[in-house]
Amino acid sequence: MNLLRSLAAVSSITMISRVLGFVRDTILARVFGAGVATDAFFIAFKLPNLLRRIFAEGAFSQAFVPILAEYKTQQGEEATRTFIAYVSGLLTLVLAVVTVLGILAAPWVVWVTAPGFVDSAEKYELTSALLRVTFPYILLISLSSLVGAILNTWNRFSVPAFTPTLLNVAMIIFALFLTPYFDPPIMALGWGVLAGGLAQLLYQLPALRRIGMLVLPRLNLRDSGVWRVLRQMLPAILGVSVSQISLIINTIFASFLVAGSVSWMYYADRLMELPSGVLGVALGTILLPTLAKTYANRDRQEYSRILDWGLRLCFLLVLPCTLALAILAEPLTVTLFQYGKFTAFDAAMTQRALVAYSIGLLAIILVKVLAPGFYAQQNIRTPVKIAIFTLISTQLLNLVLIGPFKHAGLALAISIGACLNAGLLYWRLRRLELFEPQPGWAGFLAKLVVAVLLMSGVLLLGMHYMPAWAQGDMLERFLRLGGLILAGVVTYFGCLLLCGLRPAQFARKSLH
Repeated sequence: MNLLRSLAAVSSITMISRVLGFVRDTILARVFGAGVATDAFFIAFKLPNLLRRIFAEGAFSQAFVPILAEYKTQQGEEATRTFIAYVSGLLTLVLAVVTVLGILAAPWVVWVTAPGFVDSAEKYELTSALLRVTFPYILLISLSSLVGAILNTWNRFSVPAFTPTLLNVAMIIFALFLTPYFDPPIMALGWGVLAGGLAQLLYQLPALRRIGMLVLPRLNLRDSGVWRVLRQMLPAILGVSVSQISLIINTIFASFLVAGSVSWMYYADRLMELPSGVLGVALGTILLPTLAKTYANRDRQEYSRILDWGLRLCFLLVLPCTLALAILAEPLTVTLFQYGKFTAFDAAMTQRALVAYSIGLLAIILVKVLAPGFYAQQNIRTPVKIAIFTLISTQLLNLVLIGPFKHAGLALAISIGACLNAGLLYWRLRRLELFEPQPGWAGFLAKLVVAVLLMSGVLLLGMHYMPAWAQGDMLERFLRLGGLILAGVVTYFGCLLLCGLRPAQFARKSLH
């Protein structure tokens, strides 16, 4: 299987999900605006999402996928099926307990993670009620992530990549058609999250059956494979928790700022997540199982070459996105969100956070490429130590930046922390001799710089001659924005083609 073709397929499907996510957020902004109700929902939605990243997509995947690849390569099909049954049984039990505890302790969880809400009884009670509804999402989406990790190890990338689309569809349906049946109306979104989580799990089960890995969960705490996953998960949970704790602390800071601050950061984060999700998640999804299988086959030179391939693609695709997000901050926020209850002031505040987030976009995605270089060989301690150092540094930056820059300062602290994280991961990969850059980096980067500068000039020139972005209806704004983005894309890739870069140069074969 061609890795570039796999990346293109996953990125394209993820793009559909992200675009649908923007449709969802545009609808939420128009229907609910940015205020008490949306702040409450975004906090209630963020908490199970954070736990999902810790238990499922983060720590669990990092511990599970390399060992699963080893079983698939060396142990045979029946042993692999048994291993999956035992691991899924333990994961289900743990997540069920966590879910019940979360529902029962919802008010205390809100008190800890958003203490600024305590001063407003309405906001505090609404957030607690929403959290009780959204907390079971962690059980559903974590099991969905388990299924996705298995499918990715079998090179079935498309089904897990499409799965997030179902959450967006569910939330859109609940927001547009079922809001009148809930009191308060924002509760409809909580139930939409729950329905989306269930849909994501059920959608992937037929694909799991087709590869012969659909097994009933079983408990066996004596199994050596389960204990290997557990031993790897403990440091992985710490490592992933560090980044999620950073987000929770940012939420705590934001809860003390003016009403709407949490929402402004959420909408800016959603814009940043388009390239982060389409490119970063896609690269991480493909690299981890590919590197794990390469490491299991003891091919160290190919291991280094695959990492080099991932880094080059990262720079090629993310560098223009970083500058484009900063340059197009106003057109993006006004075109996507400034309708109905979402005011021009809300759009301006969202722009500030978006510019701050864009500074760290390249580093955030580089982490998704560099970290699998450690996880694939079951070395989780090194990225954990780096993550802890990054957490401490980020919180110190929060204290310094929140005063002058308010909510944008919190976003800027995350960006600077991501740059520190990526730099340290790269340094350790080189020091441990796990990665050796392939020849030609200087010329490659020079071509990218020329192309990015030309693209930036075209975007700035186009914006200069455009009318005010708040003018016109939604269709007119989208047409103007689409034309501007298209001009930037054509300029960037056209320049690279003239400089001699070709897609065939990035084609690589994966292991089966």
